[in-house]
Amino acid sequence: MEFYKRIANFLFEVGTMRKLPRIHRQVLLTDDTSDTISSHSYRVALIGWFLAKKEGADPYKVVMMCLLHDLTEARTADHNWIHKRYVKIFEDEVHKEQLGTLPYKDMEEFVTEYDARESKESIIAKQADIVDQILLLREYDWQGNKEASIWLYGKDGADPRLQIKKLTLESARELAEAIYTTAPSDWWDNLATGKNR
Repeated sequence: MEFYKRIANFLFEVGTMRKLPRIHRQVLLTDDTSDTISSHSYRVALIGWFLAKKEGADPYKVVMMCLLHDLTEARTADHNWIHKRYVKIFEDEVHKEQLGTLPYKDMEEFVTEYDARESKESIIAKQADIVDQILLLREYDWQGNKEASIWLYGKDGADPRLQIKKLTLESARELAEAIYTTAPSDWWDNLATGKNR
């Protein structure tokens, strides 16, 4: 029974990530309550799967790294680039307490590998994290968020592919290029109808 109680406690903690906002909301001047640590990790995992397939890496390992990459934030919350200047996070302690007592060591190993950024899979997982940020910025830009536009294109639109420069993998750059040139509502263009079946 203790085996399953430990897993249950972990899953309850993971569930709290649905309620934790990503804190860039402060500097992006938006109040998007749907952008949580949980929703971010979900899309990062899907992005990671596609990039892993394209790069010939282990998709399972990449997806697990993507799902776990912000797990510490269940205890520390998210911090934007201004907060990071002033706040120290004891991630090793959090990882040890969150994952070190689980019945299987795989999750702790995935997080350790992700943090080292040496394996192909860990690099892909981090690139997926960046690509998700580009998607989010594109969605906000589409809604008229001027701050998101600056993050995407630079001040006065001087750098039309500013965020793509953060990406090192060709597959991630190509996906980001598609994101920059695709309207966020294009996915439903041919699905809309005025008639029920």
